[in-house]
Amino acid sequence: MQNSNQFDSSISNSGDTTFTMPSRRERLRVLMRLKSQRQLMLAAIAGLAVLAAGLTAALALQPEERSSVSLGKSSVSVEAMRPAALADDMVEEAPAASAQRELGGGEASFYGQELAGNPTASGERFDPNKLTAAHRTLPLGSRLRVTNPANGESVVVRVNDRGPYHGNRAIDLSYAAARQIGLISSGVGQVRMALLLD
Repeated sequence: MQNSNQFDSSISNSGDTTFTMPSRRERLRVLMRLKSQRQLMLAAIAGLAVLAAGLTAALALQPEERSSVSLGKSSVSVEAMRPAALADDMVEEAPAASAQRELGGGEASFYGQELAGNPTASGERFDPNKLTAAHRTLPLGSRLRVTNPANGESVVVRVNDRGPYHGNRAIDLSYAAARQIGLISSGVGQVRMALLLD
């Protein structure tokens, strides 16, 4: 009869294959390796978070502030790095002779990178680099001329989403549209709106 206090670290399954339990030292070595890999992974995640915060801060700069980004001893023009398709999309203008109906004024704000890729009320994905807007009641697809009376700048946007649902704001613009009329630094501002009837 076998002693019940005796521990045999080898278990025989089929006569010729034997499983041997790793020693305590080997188990500790594996645990230490896993711990160091975990620390490396956490450091990489922290580095990515810092990089994302830096990119977000760079995107929040006014266009004239980031037209030339310094990279050590040289500087690179952001305009030179922008794809041609993106540059063309941001210069959409309504025909000069198009009929329009004044809608009055109201407070406008903008939404940007934090919602990029989310579905809009029209079903398309939100792209902060396109000239779009959210309005509570205008038909989706409507085109509006939005003017900032503080500086006279205007932009034509397409309504592709519903909102804003915060306070008494009249319209939420995409980041690109807000940048064109100078609303980025203040975050909100009074605008005049006109519905394009072409």
